[in-house]
Order: sequence, then structure tokens, then C-alpha cells
Amino acid sequence: MITVVGWDGSELPGGVIERLRSATLVVGPGALLGRLSLTASAVADDRLFEALDEHVEHGEGPAVVIAEGDPGFFGVLRALRARGHKPDVLPATSLVTRAFARAGLNWEDALVVAPAGVHQLNRVVNACRAHPKVALLVTPGVGPAEIARELAPTTPRELIVCEDLGGPDERVTRSRMGEATTRPWKDPDVVLVIDPLHRPREHGWVAGAQPGPAEWALPSESHLPAEVRAYILAKLGPRLGDLVWDVGAGSGEIAVECARLGAAVMAVERDHEACSRLRAAVLEHGVKVALTRGQAPPALEPLPDPDAVFVGGGGPDVIVACAARGPRTLVCALKSLEQVPAVLDRLREHGYRAEGTQILASKLTIQPDGSHGLAAPDPVFVVHAVLSHPV
Repeated sequence: MITVVGWDGSELPGGVIERLRSATLVVGPGALLGRLSLTASAVADDRLFEALDEHVEHGEGPAVVIAEGDPGFFGVLRALRARGHKPDVLPATSLVTRAFARAGLNWEDALVVAPAGVHQLNRVVNACRAHPKVALLVTPGVGPAEIARELAPTTPRELIVCEDLGGPDERVTRSRMGEATTRPWKDPDVVLVIDPLHRPREHGWVAGAQPGPAEWALPSESHLPAEVRAYILAKLGPRLGDLVWDVGAGSGEIAVECARLGAAVMAVERDHEACSRLRAAVLEHGVKVALTRGQAPPALEPLPDPDAVFVGGGGPDVIVACAARGPRTLVCALKSLEQVPAVLDRLREHGYRAEGTQILASKLTIQPDGSHGLAAPDPVFVVHAVLSHPV
């Protein structure tokens, strides 16, 4: 018999105490084990599975696993069941619940991220760029300093850092991003990353990230027909945790749609009037897009590496500069067939599998006599490239 006990630092109920007294093995974090008066063998959780397997194999009586908060929420329960164990679970209040309670904030609209390690830092940061309320379960290499360093200066956020929740050194600190990168933190459990300027438009009906948009390729006066924009979006595949560049963004139709689909988006555009229209579109749709006004390729240099790129304007040098940053996918729209072979060759030189497509979508029209006809716009040539060996 294995019992998994969640502990939030409060007094343990009688039923949990009885399980601990009858256990012959207790496994958990050293800091938690040190607060309990145990008669059973105590093992730190870096040997959790090894100790449990030995215990079960020898049939040495009941075992208890102590865990932080709710073991079924990004906790040990999943790993135990994957190893064939079917434990009883006695949960406590989760770290995320306690963090938002200490901050005095509702959290049904919050996104919760629990990175497996520092290799997922970029995905966590992109989620914080795109979502106005994120709870980060801290892991080594992904904490308040790293998040603040990556978000600044394009994405201002307030950080609420929760340390030792439920413990004797509990501390909740509201921090500016500059402070978060230099202040010494003592074992933070949760960081709340909040956009203080965000105002929700309506009450949601589902927790966390909201459902995607009902329609792609919104009506627009863009030079790219809706059918072309839908194809571009399908090939970009914007999603939560991604960073998308829209280079030569124009009025931002692609940038806004990628943001509506959950990605973090950075748009680069040199024209002043186009930037104004892009900002208006961002406000209209209530999304987040970081806008850089400038000329590519130089304007691309300070931006973080993207996961996907759309190049809507600029020559081959811009496309090459984007490919050099190694996005998993790169899409560009070209005006003439003569441009396509050169672009395909340059992308292949940078390790991409690339192909070109002509898109010509004729609109149904009604003639003066009531008959129907087709109005054919100019064709658009779209190059789609995928990195052959993504990192």
C-alpha cells in the first residue's frame, strides 16, 4: 500500500498522521521530512523510485510519499502511475492556489507552466509574452531572474515571487523586472507573471488559455487575399509557446492572427503609417504584438530567436537573415515567379527543405444580367521552408 500525501505547511489532519504512524517507509523532500517526527525509515526524494521499488519488492509494509501541495497537479502522481503504482492520494492546497491567494488575485484565467528544465525556458518566456497572467512553477534555471532577463525590455511585466510557501520563511514579493534579475531569491516556489495593463474583455468559461479564434484570415484590405493568408497561417503553425516574427509586417494581418492563435509575436515594419495601422489592429483584437519600427535585416539583430517566421516584405537578404536564426519554419510571399528559384536555393543552402506554391483564388461575382462569373486576382507565390534538422 502506497499513500501519497500532499502537504502545504499547515497542520496535518488526523487521517494523514495515522498513515504516517503506520508507515514503514516515508519518502519526500528533505526539507519536509525534517519538520516531521517520524518513526519510519525516511528517504530523500532523489531516491524516491529506487526506495519504493525495493520496499514494494520485499513487501515491507505501508509506504508514504510526501509531496508539495497537490501531487496530481504537475506532481509525483503521474510518475508513480507510469511505474505501475496505484496509490491512495490525500492532497493539500496546490502551490499555484496558495500563490494566487497570497497575491490576492483570481486565477481561473491564468496559464500555469511547469518547465522540465532550462531547455524549455524559451517556451515559458513566449507563453509569458503572449498571455497576461502566467503562474510559473520554478525549476532550476527557470526562475524570476531568468524570466525577467528574457522578457525585458520588449514585454513589461510585474513579477510576484513566492518563496517557501507554507514554510517558516514564506515571503511574497512584488518585483519590477530590473530588480528581479539582481535580487537574491531564496528557493522560490512560484512566480506570477502579470501584465498590469491587461483588462479582460469578458468572463471566460474555461480555465487557463482560452479557445482559439472562430475564424482565420479575417476580412482585411491587405494586398494578400484571405485565402493566401489562411495558407500562410497553416504553414506557420503558430501555437502557445512559440515566438513568431512577422517581417515586413505591413498593417499586421499575419502578426495579429498569429497572436490570436496563442503565439508570442514580434513584428518588424519600417513604414510609419503601416505601424499605426498595426497598432490599431492590435488594440481592436485585444492581442499582444511587440512592434519594432525599422529596416530589416538590421532591425532583426536584437530580437530573440524565432520558432517561425513570415517574410512579407524585403529582398533575399532579409530571407537569408531570417533563415540564419534557425526557425523551424519560414514562409515568404513573393510577387513574381522569377523570384522563387533564387529564394529556394538560398533557403536550401541554410539547411531548409523548401517548396513553392502559386495561389490563385478566384472570387465569385454576379454579372449585370444575373449570371455568375469569376474574378481572378493576381497570383501570389508562397515559399514554405522547414528546417531539415531542427535543434
